[in-house]
Amino acid sequence: MSNSEAARHRAEANFKKKELQVREGAKAVADYEATGRAVEKKTARLKALRLAKEEERRQAEGAKKSGPPH
Repeated sequence: MSNSEAARHRAEANFKKKELQVREGAKAVADYEATGRAVEKKTARLKALRLAKEEERRQAEGAKKSGPPH
């Protein structure tokens, strides 16, 4: 194997390594963004449940206060 062949082989190996790093990096970013969207969605769902529960509690307290007099 000549020097130019060895240099070409190293260059190709380096290129493939960089290509793999780029693909893995893109996948990591996509995974990170998907996780963020899932967290936002779950947070919104939990907030809606909490607000509904609070509203239910307010209505129950209002019904107690405006119930029939004793």
